[in-house]
Amino acid sequence: MAYLGIRFDLRNPEIAGTGMAERYAAALDMAEWADRLGFSFLRLSEHHGSPDGYLPSPLTMAAAVAARTDRISVQVAAMVASFHDPLRLAEDAAVVDLIARGRLELVIANGYVEEEFAMFGVPMGERAARTTAAVEVLRRAWTGEPFEHQGRTVCVTPAPFRPRGPKLALGGSSEAAARRAARLGVSFRPSTTAVWEAYRAERVALAGSDPGPYLGGDASFTFLALDVDAGWKAIAPYALHEANAYGSWAAAGADTGWGQAADAASRCCTR
Repeated sequence: MAYLGIRFDLRNPEIAGTGMAERYAAALDMAEWADRLGFSFLRLSEHHGSPDGYLPSPLTMAAAVAARTDRISVQVAAMVASFHDPLRLAEDAAVVDLIARGRLELVIANGYVEEEFAMFGVPMGERAARTTAAVEVLRRAWTGEPFEHQGRTVCVTPAPFRPRGPKLALGGSSEAAARRAARLGVSFRPSTTAVWEAYRAERVALAGSDPGPYLGGDASFTFLALDVDAGWKAIAPYALHEANAYGSWAAAGADTGWGQAADAASRCCTR
């Protein structure tokens, strides 16, 4: 079965020639369009301090998307746990889940960009511990019941729309991240399919439950065009910007030129 999804990171490089407010407005219009056409999910990402304005507040945008849609799953993938107080994250996510009426999905990740950790004054060596702590706090907070946190009793209200909170998963690209997700008993969203088997094996060993083969697809995109050459000419500057800014194949794009980077990044089809 094929699942249609749409992703926004709200980057706005100078080559785009449009205002940031216009870009956000267009994204919300596109979200409404995707919802109307039956897309399965809409995904938002998080980065900070990027020159192209990469979306730094995905839950804020998720609330706006939720208010404009009715059926589509609203995914934040991924939320960098190290940059967020887990109690406040639990509150914000609960509010978004209420607006979305249970359609929010949250993927928590360690993060990897050194400049972002420096921006928030967070040691990169604390990433894994902060991610684990965030997952544990979110789970307890979304029950709506008081619990002990750092030596004090706290209670997060209101409770989310979905009982026990939004769908929660861990993201990552290493076997350590995969095993961590299995130990915490949450779903795993790998950025590379190579580490899925580590998650699967750990789940079987710890819980006796097999999540099965990886069904998440890959991070490539499909671009439809009546004329392949004209299509690449139109999309190439933007796809190359994304390749060189973030992504596991960015270096390949920079070193080998657009043609090979494009082969690694996407498939261009004719109708």
